Amino acid sequence: MSESVFPDGFLWGGATAANQYEGAYNEDGKGLSVQDVTPNGGMGEITDGPTEDNLKLVGIDFYHRYKEDVALFAEMGFKVFRTSIAWSRIFPNGDDAEPNEAGLQFYDDLFDELHKYGIEPLVTLSHYETPLNLTKTYNGWTNRKLIGFFEKYAETVFTRYKDKVKYWLTFNEVNSVLHAPFMSGGIGTPPEELSKQDLYQAVHHELVASASVTKIAHEINPDFKVGCMVLAMPTYPITPDPDDVMAAHLAENQNYLFSDIHARGEYPAYINRFFKENGVEIQFAEGDKEILKENTVDFISFSYYMSIAESAHPEKYEASEGNIMGGIKNPHLEASEWGWQVDPVGLRLVLDQFYDRYQKPLFIVENGLGAKDVLVDGPNGEKTVEDDYRIKYMNDHLVQVGEAVKDGVDVMGYTSWGCIDLVSASTAQMSKRYGFIYVDRNDDGTGTLDRYKKKSFNWYKEVIETNGGNLK
Repeated sequence: MSESVFPDGFLWGGATAANQYEGAYNEDGKGLSVQDVTPNGGMGEITDGPTEDNLKLVGIDFYHRYKEDVALFAEMGFKVFRTSIAWSRIFPNGDDAEPNEAGLQFYDDLFDELHKYGIEPLVTLSHYETPLNLTKTYNGWTNRKLIGFFEKYAETVFTRYKDKVKYWLTFNEVNSVLHAPFMSGGIGTPPEELSKQDLYQAVHHELVASASVTKIAHEINPDFKVGCMVLAMPTYPITPDPDDVMAAHLAENQNYLFSDIHARGEYPAYINRFFKENGVEIQFAEGDKEILKENTVDFISFSYYMSIAESAHPEKYEASEGNIMGGIKNPHLEASEWGWQVDPVGLRLVLDQFYDRYQKPLFIVENGLGAKDVLVDGPNGEKTVEDDYRIKYMNDHLVQVGEAVKDGVDVMGYTSWGCIDLVSASTAQMSKRYGFIYVDRNDDGTGTLDRYKKKSFNWYKEVIETNGGNLK
């Protein structure tokens, strides 16, 4: 056992999203969200209403089984648990005059259950769960009215849970709106018809809303810690050709735009050329600049699954499969069963780069391996999954987090994605499993929903017990 390099108080835990695991899509007054009409994943077809083939309607039935699951998280030793509040559970249509008390009570009960075991909630306000009515009536975040709806929703939950939740995130993977406008921004316009003007105006509305609710949060409870959440994806030039290096640099700036504004409070100079060359003129309302500047985030959180490569001539190379953010395949890296390239060193790179750029605490709130797990009989007759591949993936990534800590980076914590199996956001499959806990549900909707501990369950428990001292 090596001596841990992770700081005392490091927040170890797991991460989930309401739309991927709660189920109960129409119970206790909940309204429909964009997820209830995308049975094939967030970038797939949009249906007129909920359909039986949409696994997210049931998820893993966490809504009714949360006590059982929280007990398992506690057994692993979680210090923190990341979940989201389903916006349409609180305001079923998004623009309702009054909140839904049954929805508020559910999260009261969940947070109480977490605190019973000493687990700190980390709560995302909007995790790909825009109320469907806000899409149909207002075309999502293209409409500035959503800022007011989001402020009302945020103020409601901040006030309700001011003594139960300390850590908040505004928008999940906010930069993904550039590639998944319906899932990420509730924008109903088909992507091929969506102008850059409308898209980046929607981005502006989200960024102003994020800063505004950060202000509201700090007014309600000055001890609140509010972070942004971006999809982090280091971008490498495919060759040392300066044109390829520049192509990678420009691609990376598209992602930095979001964290730059959240952390620095203003639009960076580099984006002005892009806006000019693409006919984009962001419409600022009175006070927008001040709201952005005066309400920067307390910390930066991010998801990390892969890196990508770029070239000035991408047509010469093979595209990176399964990656919603584009890019070309890196020949030096292996890939998961879904084509996501595995790059542990890229995680250290992201941590170093973000900390150099912002000097703000960082929180890894998603990282994990989606794989086709097979349930087998364990040595004592119990069912389990021999997921050594997941243990290796996570060990190698956490070793690089430790390297970043040694580099001097202030890392607050790590919540592995899908700590319990849930429905995939990108493909809406159950078979793309991330969890330490296997849930008996199949892609066709069959299964008992019973829970079983995978081999990685006890491995991660030891990681937490030793504060990372068992990593190799």
